[in-house]
Amino acid sequence: MVSYNFSEIEKKWQKFWNEKKLFAAAGDGKRPKYYCLVMFPYPSGKLHMGHVRNYVLGDVFARFYRMKGHDVMQPIGWDAFGLPAENAAIKNRIHPEKWTRDNIKHMSSQLRELGISYDWQREFATCDEQYYRWNQWFFIKMWEKGLAFRKKARVNWCPSCGTVLANEQVTQGACWRCDSTVEDRELEQWFFKITAYADELLSGHEQLKDGWPEEVLLMQKNWIGKSSGAEVDFTLVSDGGAFNSAIRIFTTRPDTLYGATFMVMSPQHDFIAGMKPEIKNWPQVEAYIRESDKKSFIERLSDEKEKTGIRLEGITAVNPVNKEKIPVFISDYVLMGYGTGAIMSVPAHDQRDWDFAKKFSIEIREVIYSPQSDISKQAWEGEGVMVNSGNFNGIQSKEAVAKFTGWLEDSGLGKKAINYRLKDWLVSRQRYWGTPIPMIHCDKCGIVPVPEKDLPVTLPTDIEITGKGRSPLAESAHFEKVKCPSCSGKARRETDTMDTFVDSSWYYARYCDPRNEHLPFDPEKAAAWLPVDQYVGGIEHACMHLIYSRFWHKVMRDLGLLKSDEPFKRLLTQGMVTLGGSAMSKSKGNIVSQDEIVAKYGADTARLFILFAAPPEKQLEWSSEGVEGSWRFINRVFRLVEKMLDPAIRARIDAEERSERRTKEMSALRVHIHRTIKKVTLDIEKEQQLNTAIAAIMELVNALYSYPYLGDDVSRQAVETVVELLGPFTPHVAEELWERMGHTGSLMLTRWPEPLEEYLKEEFIELPVQINGKLRGLIQVPSGISESGLRATIEAEARFRPYFGGKGITKFIYIPGKIVNVLS
Repeated sequence: MVSYNFSEIEKKWQKFWNEKKLFAAAGDGKRPKYYCLVMFPYPSGKLHMGHVRNYVLGDVFARFYRMKGHDVMQPIGWDAFGLPAENAAIKNRIHPEKWTRDNIKHMSSQLRELGISYDWQREFATCDEQYYRWNQWFFIKMWEKGLAFRKKARVNWCPSCGTVLANEQVTQGACWRCDSTVEDRELEQWFFKITAYADELLSGHEQLKDGWPEEVLLMQKNWIGKSSGAEVDFTLVSDGGAFNSAIRIFTTRPDTLYGATFMVMSPQHDFIAGMKPEIKNWPQVEAYIRESDKKSFIERLSDEKEKTGIRLEGITAVNPVNKEKIPVFISDYVLMGYGTGAIMSVPAHDQRDWDFAKKFSIEIREVIYSPQSDISKQAWEGEGVMVNSGNFNGIQSKEAVAKFTGWLEDSGLGKKAINYRLKDWLVSRQRYWGTPIPMIHCDKCGIVPVPEKDLPVTLPTDIEITGKGRSPLAESAHFEKVKCPSCSGKARRETDTMDTFVDSSWYYARYCDPRNEHLPFDPEKAAAWLPVDQYVGGIEHACMHLIYSRFWHKVMRDLGLLKSDEPFKRLLTQGMVTLGGSAMSKSKGNIVSQDEIVAKYGADTARLFILFAAPPEKQLEWSSEGVEGSWRFINRVFRLVEKMLDPAIRARIDAEERSERRTKEMSALRVHIHRTIKKVTLDIEKEQQLNTAIAAIMELVNALYSYPYLGDDVSRQAVETVVELLGPFTPHVAEELWERMGHTGSLMLTRWPEPLEEYLKEEFIELPVQINGKLRGLIQVPSGISESGLRATIEAEARFRPYFGGKGITKFIYIPGKIVNVLS
């Protein structure tokens, strides 16, 4: 028997695919299109098995739809700008471009070794001048439309990275890249006005609800944070009367205005400096402000830390509804970037205000009564009846919001308003390895965009990257000094670079026309391919990349480049690959190298394990035993084909007389073939549960090993079906076996098998599943399912896995048609 030489087979078919250009998308409109995209990789060095999962998942869909007759585009590129390259340059004293290009070269070869069916003709890196010139073009177009602007703002500053971070890039008070504690600073920065699209980013979820995980949509909804309420003007007054000014607050609970017993302002509020002469305890207030400046916004918003604050002695606020003077505090839990930078505080009906009031001995006044409330112990945040609220007494609180808002508007004391948690996207970065911002500062003309004919503004090479001090581009002898495009006078080029999330916000559209030198892409070509049919990437990008790219897509639409409203029709968020309970990471030293696994077992084994070990959206714990199991299965399929092709076996089967038993066996196998086709097709196309699809193929292989007439026509059809169904999962071995079975050409060009309805008519039964003595659910299976088939189905069901306690099945008891009992 010929052994399975994976190294020889995989090289053979990779060469064949490349020479025949079988993965090149035609884009000619002759077939239905299918655009499959995995979030493009950052070229950080070498791929490990945690990375492999992403790319293999996408490849299954791409290969499946090719066999379904679609014109498939599955492109690849490199998210190449970013801090790791710059840090590597500092550490190793090499240029970040060399580090990046070397990594791209190695990772490209790794992806080819995996047999990922990429259209390599569309490849680009975001550090290519031909790519980032269009980042600059978009920046200028947004500037012209008022969507790009510059302002002084409180920002998150990472002292280790030496750059500003967007809110989305701060995790629990730390930098998302290096985990350093983030500081609060005020700097002139560039922003994109993403808030102009806040409502559409929310309403667009209606289009996405059938194709995106509900969890991602909820995360985005909460991040955008639309709140309906009212803006109300209080009056700030000083004891001596020298200061008297209206201050606007936003509240979602205007019905509680009568319960406002103090006001809290952000320590960075502009009014504070103006009130300085009237604040009697200014030295203490100033010290508090300095301490607040050292904290990140995440630290300041934490519910876990004790609330701090200081009263502005000599200043009071006048509540507009009852003219009552209330004390004014500053506290670091109020931020200038949220609402108006000042809040009315109603301690009886907001727990955070209640805690603050208790600490500073401030009155707690009940204005919503409920028999369940006890404001001496905690705030009552539920509904009830209005009390201590003037003419609104006796009204149900849920009705009072609208009545209060109407009364405020009629009285000229406030107005209905909508507020958003989402803030404009801060895109300035004080780093080198990114897209230079294409703007020029002129003392006479102000800020002027670089003329389009002068794009791209390229990165200077005459600087030493240290990671410290001001923007590295400012260190270049020739980069910063420039003539103003408007008046030809002396001017300064902008030295900040763009957030690298800009690069990934529109790359999917560039793939439609990656060599266009006149536009980011041809609108007609983009219309033919977009939106992306299947996008694959981690859920950690829900409130960064996936919001930014949706925003950018709408901007491109409004610039006349696109016709669609959303970039990605369907989204799969894959789970992490873990080792020892933690996600694989170079920094943690718990990675398994792709090179190591492919050298020992081959690419198909690596692919099969990654796809079979867990549902795509769930965490996958690395298992050497699981890899061995996948290796054994591929060898088992290989031996099955060789056995079926053995002329002696075929001759013996042909010589046997057809019996009633044989007829029944053949009929049962035909049913199994077509039910497997249907199961695998649904699991890929609709359910995206690739592990259960593989389990179904394994069950058919088991049935073939038990089939006593292997070599007859029915078994040959079954074996060919196994090979066809394995095509998207283990493409190299599937191609090899397809050829050995006498077929010419590529399996990839063969049409995906279709199940025949006549073989699908079987009754199903519902069985209770008991695991370790407890009923854990019901499972619906064909009435004639084998014990091995039932076991495989239960093992593959994600809902039963937690009850195995991380162990395998040690005992499996099946009472046909009645119950399943599993011990682990």
